[in-house]
Amino acid sequence: MGRDLYDTLSPTRRCWVESAANENISDEVLRETDLIITVGGDGTILRSARIAVPHKVPILGINMGRLGFMTELRAKTAFDRLTAYLDGSGRLEERSMLQAQVVTPASLSKATTNSTCYHALNDVVLGRGAAARLITVKASVDGADLTSYRSDAVIICTATGSTGYNLSAGGPILHPQADEMILKPVAPHVGLATAMVLPSSSTIILTVESDDSAILSVDGYQDLIVEQGQALKIQSSPDKAIFLREGLPEAFYANLTRRLGFDAGQGSGRAVFY
Repeated sequence: MGRDLYDTLSPTRRCWVESAANENISDEVLRETDLIITVGGDGTILRSARIAVPHKVPILGINMGRLGFMTELRAKTAFDRLTAYLDGSGRLEERSMLQAQVVTPASLSKATTNSTCYHALNDVVLGRGAAARLITVKASVDGADLTSYRSDAVIICTATGSTGYNLSAGGPILHPQADEMILKPVAPHVGLATAMVLPSSSTIILTVESDDSAILSVDGYQDLIVEQGQALKIQSSPDKAIFLREGLPEAFYANLTRRLGFDAGQGSGRAVFY
């Protein structure tokens, strides 16, 4: 479908087409790009956001999958409705993101660290590695010790990510334009089992206490090993993802029930997002 869109639009508009798996799009091309149209599901949007967000390029998603919480258009009506979006219809919707750093306990007392910042639109997950053992993770919020989780994983997600892994683990759903973060353990054996909704100003520190190393997953694509004694520092990112939308923000609730298949009158819904 991506190639079909290109063939349809390219005679009258400057276009480029590329696989979402390729993140090596030049800065020059992205600086001259006004909109990225994604064809796929939420995973495609997450990949595309990694090139779109630094250049503040809006994303318009066409859903080819089953749920597509982040998508805007259905595949079967995309061609008919696309022209209106390209001609200026719709509104821009900003979504909050997370930033995470792997740090040592000694560096936590410093004002800044030199470690790499990883940015996530959906979530960052600290989970067990290859061994089928629970991990022990000490959690603190804004300098106050919270609990030590002994669980399969600990999720920190945005409002956008609240309908992802967090939802499947029994966590709450936030409106996608909310700024809050969710802290949610997965299958906890010891520690606070309830999810916590935290303000965007919070700083969350997760320290690996178990003998086995843990795996940090950023939006399900970047995986890094976090050793015993190392910590993960999570805050709200200064970056925002931008989506092109048509309906009012309140339409999220109706779309949510449809996409989850709760709308008995219309059957199982299908959503759209890049």
